[in-house]
Amino acid sequence: MLKLAYLGHKSAMMRKAEILTLTIFLFTIMLVPVKAQTTLTFVTWKPSEPQLWDEIIARFESYYSDIKIRREVGPHSSTQFHDLLTQKLKNRDPEVDVFFMDVVWPSEFASAGWALSLDSFFSHEERQKFLPGAIASNTYKGHIYGLPLFIDVGLLYYRRDLLEKYGFSAPRTWQELVFQAKFIVREEKFRQPTLRGYSGQFKQYEGLICNMLEFIKSHGGTILLLNHDRAINAVRFVRDEIIGKIAPRGVLYYEEPESLALFIQGNAIFHRNWPYAWREVSNPTKSRIVGKVGMAPLPHFPGEESASTLGGWQLGISKFSRHPQEAWKFIDFVGSPQIQKLIALKAGKAPTRKELYQDPEILAQNPQFKVKQAFFGADPRPITPVYPLISHVLQSYFSQAISHPKSDIRTLADRATEEIRYYLSWEREQ
Repeated sequence: MLKLAYLGHKSAMMRKAEILTLTIFLFTIMLVPVKAQTTLTFVTWKPSEPQLWDEIIARFESYYSDIKIRREVGPHSSTQFHDLLTQKLKNRDPEVDVFFMDVVWPSEFASAGWALSLDSFFSHEERQKFLPGAIASNTYKGHIYGLPLFIDVGLLYYRRDLLEKYGFSAPRTWQELVFQAKFIVREEKFRQPTLRGYSGQFKQYEGLICNMLEFIKSHGGTILLLNHDRAINAVRFVRDEIIGKIAPRGVLYYEEPESLALFIQGNAIFHRNWPYAWREVSNPTKSRIVGKVGMAPLPHFPGEESASTLGGWQLGISKFSRHPQEAWKFIDFVGSPQIQKLIALKAGKAPTRKELYQDPEILAQNPQFKVKQAFFGADPRPITPVYPLISHVLQSYFSQAISHPKSDIRTLADRATEEIRYYLSWEREQ
C-alpha cells in the first residue's frame, strides 16, 4: 500500500512538472514577437504569360513567407501603361512599391523623383554580371534606378533556303543585303511573284526610331546629330534603296505584326525584328517557312560595325514606397539567374545576365540567343528624361525623310537637330 501511495504521489508530481513546463513554453512563445507580414503592390502590365507570373510570385512568397505580393495589372500597351503608372507616381501614391519600366523610362522617372536609387542595394560588382547596354539604360547621372529583367535587340532573320540556293551567306553589309535581295527576287520572279526583298518596321511610331537607329549607328552616326553627313547618308540609303525598292512601300505602315506576317507567309527574303519573332517563325500553325530561316546580326555599312537597338523591361522601386527593403528582396529574387532562366524557357524572353547566354538548355530552346554580338552590344536610345519629346521629333523627321522619294533630307535634318538641341537644353537647366 505504501508503495502504491508513493507511486501515485510521484505520478502527480510528474504531471505538475509537465504542466509547469508547458506553461513556461507557452509563456515563452507569447514573449517572442510575431513577425508582421508585409504586402507589396506590384504595378505591372497585362502579361502575355499570366501563369508564368503566377508561378514566379508563388515561388517568391514561399521563400519569403512574411511578404505577400499584390498585383495591380495595367494595360498591355506600353503607352497606356506609362500613363497609368506616371499618374500614380505623380500623386506620390504610397501603395505603389514595385513597377515595370520600359527601357526608355528610367531617366525620366529618376529626374522626376519617382524612382528610388538602387545604389545601396545593387552593387557595382553585381552589375558587372549583367549586359552592359541594359545597365547603361538604367543609369542616370551616375546612379542606377532599375534592375533589367529581360531585353530585346534588333536581329536579322533571313530565308536560309533561298540564300543557300543561290550561293549566298548572310549579308554583312547593307549593300550586300540589297544586292542579294534584288538578285533572288529577280531569279524567283516566276516561281514566287509576290516575293519581296526586305520587311521591317517603318510606320511613324517608336519602332521606326529603333529601325533607323540601326541604320544610322551602323554608318558611324548618331540620332542626336541628324544633320551629320553619316546620319544623312544612312537615311538617304533607306529612302533610296529600301522603301519601295527591295521593300514594298507598304512597310511605311508596318509595325512588328504586319512586317512579320509578310515574312512568315514566305513573301520576304530578309526581315528585321526582335527575338520573339523566332517562336512565330518556327510555329507550324502560323508559319510557311518553318525550318528555312537563319538569324544573324543586322548588317552594317563598309568600315563600320553592326548596331542593334536595345529594348526591354526593368523593375524599379517607387521613391514613395513604405517598404523599400522588402521591395528590393522581390526585385532581386525576380532578377536572379534561376528566375531569368525560367522566363527564358517559358516565355522566350532574352535574359539580362551574361552567364545565361552559355546555358545549353536556354540556347537549345532559343537559338536566337546565339547571336551574342547583338545582345552584348545592343545600343540604348538616348538616355535623357526629355526622351519622350525627342522621340516625337525623331518619329516625325524619319517618317517625312523616307516617305517621299524627293524629300529634302538635309533641311529636315537641320530642323530636327535644332529641336533636339532645344529639348536637351531643358535637361541641362534642371
